[in-house]
Amino acid sequence: MPDTWQRALAIVAHPDDLEYGAAAAVAEWTAAGREVTYLLVTRGEAGIDGLAPAVCAAIREGEQRAGAAHVGVRTVEFLDGHRDGVIKGGTALRRDLSAAIRRHRPELLITLNHHDTWGGVRWNTPDHRVVGRAVLDAADDAGNRWIFPELKDGQGLAPWTGVRWVAVAGSPYPTHAAEVGPGIARAVSSLAAHEAYIKGLGGPGQDPAAYARTFIEQMVRAGGERYRGRPATLFQLFPR
Repeated sequence: MPDTWQRALAIVAHPDDLEYGAAAAVAEWTAAGREVTYLLVTRGEAGIDGLAPAVCAAIREGEQRAGAAHVGVRTVEFLDGHRDGVIKGGTALRRDLSAAIRRHRPELLITLNHHDTWGGVRWNTPDHRVVGRAVLDAADDAGNRWIFPELKDGQGLAPWTGVRWVAVAGSPYPTHAAEVGPGIARAVSSLAAHEAYIKGLGGPGQDPAAYARTFIEQMVRAGGERYRGRPATLFQLFPR
């Protein structure tokens, strides 16, 4: 992965998306002094079957903030107006993402797998596909003064042409790797912070820490098998 950047903005659909795909790399980057901001399109309110959406949203927002803190991310923002499970692609979403890009002025954008499947084995969810593609589009939208001119005229958000790459975590077509070491333990803690969500997946008896450790260690080990034999987080990188 390129390292000639200082600011990154990570945009995903749900709390936990970054913990499943990119947190180990994020931990390494923040430890090196780089700034990473998280933007969540929803609060994951439809993610736990046993909890009503309003209750679930509050819990998952708190878990996301806790998880981000474990990997050195200080700023976590949530969009309004986009419902978990039924995020609509189109200009409204692109406008919101363009506004965030103009506000934070990142050189690197990070998102989650926008492809139809996870390696041809399991179908990807509509929210992941829609948000991932919208991030790729918004990287250009944010720099074009004639697209969403109301962002400048009404909100004072000047176009930002400084996005140099979009890195897609969890892609079945990785092109680049971020080698990880101390960041692995912090990524485990970050995923384990999603306690209610993890227990919702496997039942009250599931141990979030053990679950997170198994998942993260398997993921970075698999990445290492494709990259020099050393633990790594893989990305599909799109230069701008």
